[in-house]
Amino acid sequence: MAVTRKKKDKAFAPPKIVWGDVEAIMNEHDEPAWLREFRAKAWETYESLPMPTTKDEPWRRTDYRHINWETAGTIAKPNGANFESIPAENRAPLIGEEQGGLIAWVDGELVHEQLDASLIEQGVKLMDLRQAAVEYEDLVRKHLFTKAVLVDEGKFAALNAAAWTHGVFIYIPKNVRVELPLHSIFYNTQIGASVGHVLIVAEEGAEATVLQEYLSPDAEAHTSYIGATELLIGKGANVKYVSLQNWGNSTYEFSHQRARVDRDAQLDWVVGNMGSKLTKAFLEIMIDGQGAWSRMSGMYFGDGNQHIDQDTLQTHNASNTTSDLLFKGALTENAYSVWQGMIKVVEGAQQSDGFQANRNLLMVDTARADSIPGLEIEADDVRCTHAATVGKLDEEPVFYLQTRGVPRLEAERLIMNGYFWDVLERIPFEEVQQRLLRDVDTKLLKGRIS
Repeated sequence: MAVTRKKKDKAFAPPKIVWGDVEAIMNEHDEPAWLREFRAKAWETYESLPMPTTKDEPWRRTDYRHINWETAGTIAKPNGANFESIPAENRAPLIGEEQGGLIAWVDGELVHEQLDASLIEQGVKLMDLRQAAVEYEDLVRKHLFTKAVLVDEGKFAALNAAAWTHGVFIYIPKNVRVELPLHSIFYNTQIGASVGHVLIVAEEGAEATVLQEYLSPDAEAHTSYIGATELLIGKGANVKYVSLQNWGNSTYEFSHQRARVDRDAQLDWVVGNMGSKLTKAFLEIMIDGQGAWSRMSGMYFGDGNQHIDQDTLQTHNASNTTSDLLFKGALTENAYSVWQGMIKVVEGAQQSDGFQANRNLLMVDTARADSIPGLEIEADDVRCTHAATVGKLDEEPVFYLQTRGVPRLEAERLIMNGYFWDVLERIPFEEVQQRLLRDVDTKLLKGRIS
């Protein structure tokens, strides 16, 4: 009698990055002793942590075992691409012909660095994180993986700490107001793993607007981005941070992004996720000081077999604090989105005001959206609410526009643009708004026009 053996499930295997790769990074750039020691300890933590699996609640709806780590799990190497390799519309100034500064990496290699002379005189820094670790050691050591993202909070966070290949360091000194925007770009052309880091420090009373972009063309083989973002907003500071991701259709993103907002400070954070094959992003705001205010706005549009999983957390660690979150998504073809949101109010954080909403629009029956809001309240004098919806395109406004001579596709496009507008209007750059609307149009009209 033949015996049927149950096929073993494919394991949640780690990337192919090894300690020798980290040593090569350190030696190639002649990194300082403190950073070498930090990487070594982070690598020990990385090796001690398990890979996340679908048995872990935050990952229960995101199975990434189909990733090909043979291509996506080895460090990508630069191959001669330069600043001009980045699409011109992404390199263009953000407000007319002006911007405070622009810095860019292609395949982990710094290819452009420009900062207005007046900002340099005021002590503003927009620079390569590795260079900053040498020139401003005390400043970087004080903030890198110490307050926001922590090395031991996950396998991918630890890998970023140990093996980051490139990073941007933005520093706004006390009471300095940066009126023109600062712009940073991570652009990838090569197959492999890109490990990037964003560290932004706004001291007390500082003000700035920052655009961070993540881009790559479509590729024939799997690639990955393993990222971390740290936003440290000092007392009374005011920062608007826009993060736009438009990876190619073979990129898998695993990222930890966290902000800490101090007393009477303000953070307005806008997130756009349009690209990638799979995205698993942890997006968190820790509101640490009385009178602090934060807002996180997100938009995403999935098509094909895209999988977009965003895990948000608003933590009120002090009284009289405010958080507001709005994420809006649209899905077509076989795309699948997951949003898991939590508002947490710690004991003693009285008079906290928190709100979160997630809206999802399904363009076809084959698309799917899971929306999971949550509250964890440990104080008794708060106002915290949430809302979540998943629905189809309302036919009534489509019909209304058609009766006035608007073709159906154009009617859907107009409705979709309006649907996303309350997020788009929070991006302070008109050209960037229009670029995102073009991305929405492309996905909406995909396969429906000749």
